[in-house]
Amino acid sequence: MKVLVAGSGVGGLTTAVALRSRGIEAEIFEAAPGPVVSGGGLGITSNATRVLGELGLGLPEAGVGRVCEHFRVCAADGTLMREIPIRSISEELGSPVVNVRRSELAALLRDGLGDTPVHYGFELTDYHNTDNTDNTGGTGTGTGTGVTIRAADGRTATGDVLVGADGIRSAVRARMTGPGPEPIHEHGYVCWIATVPFAHPRLPRGAAAHFWGRGQRFGLMDIGDGRAYWWGTKNTPGRRRLRWAGTKEDILRCFDGWAEEVRAAIAATPGSDIVCVPAQDRTFLTTWGTGPVTLVGDAAHPMLTSLSQGAGTAIEDGHALARHLATAPHPVTALRQYEAERRERTRWLVSASRRLSHLEQLQNPIAVLLRDLVIRYAPDEAVRSRNIEPMRHGLTA
Repeated sequence: MKVLVAGSGVGGLTTAVALRSRGIEAEIFEAAPGPVVSGGGLGITSNATRVLGELGLGLPEAGVGRVCEHFRVCAADGTLMREIPIRSISEELGSPVVNVRRSELAALLRDGLGDTPVHYGFELTDYHNTDNTDNTGGTGTGTGTGVTIRAADGRTATGDVLVGADGIRSAVRARMTGPGPEPIHEHGYVCWIATVPFAHPRLPRGAAAHFWGRGQRFGLMDIGDGRAYWWGTKNTPGRRRLRWAGTKEDILRCFDGWAEEVRAAIAATPGSDIVCVPAQDRTFLTTWGTGPVTLVGDAAHPMLTSLSQGAGTAIEDGHALARHLATAPHPVTALRQYEAERRERTRWLVSASRRLSHLEQLQNPIAVLLRDLVIRYAPDEAVRSRNIEPMRHGLTA
């Protein structure tokens, strides 16, 4: 069996590594001309670090990123509102939360590919089935090779299965869902992200902190090697959030009066290293594939970042897909089984991420006051449960 993987982000790389670990041939096809290098960071939660460990790519063992040992939720001025028991949660689940530079995670996954071919500059524009496999997931009667993909420059490739791991604007998803644009949902705010060499007494080793304001948030975390990852959000009207063209000084003005470490992290970052992205997701698909084609990660279920589960669920997807392809009697059966396993968990996380994002971005002062009171005085067990639930998948808690 040969699996064609469109996209070399976290989901595509994990899928190929997981397939290789089960003796299934894979090839990756990436539209970019070379490995995608991003200065952003990621929080890889316990559910996903367990999967990486099973694939022989444990982050702490590889010296990649920093295990998160302290997690604070603060007011905009830095006043502590809540300490999240992240260390005891990780211990209970048996796998750590690791904050990591995205490019370092991608490099580790590429190391796990072995001799798996990666074809860069392959901009997928179309695919078609090349056998008569039963699209409903039955055993089918096809004896052909399954699916052929075509690039913008005319190149083609053929395999038994196609996995769309090509992100929120997936070409595989667009081809699968048919003619006409499928809308991307905007959520009313921009997010600035960067990594930077940074040290501060209020950001000790293994620390992460979220700062909540009115219509704005900021996150700051230690990612190891003397670096920090930060992100900031701001409610932004209309099309300004899609075409934001401000400067580092504009961002500093947005966070005027915030905690010292917030402003220090922004100030330490070269303006050219700051990336601005709008907050977006898509309508949740009830059907992720037909015939020998399926989707993983953001191609299937893009979600807002509030629960830190976008990369984690892509990692879970790739692992689950490889397991089904290795054990099902027919590739198409495996794809439908994979989709059935993953659909409800990811649907819940997409919805929960939207709800939490709305709460975090509240701007009405009375609503913000009530939100902050809940954060400060909610029962410890309720706070623990709210944080552990998204990470339970595949772990004992």
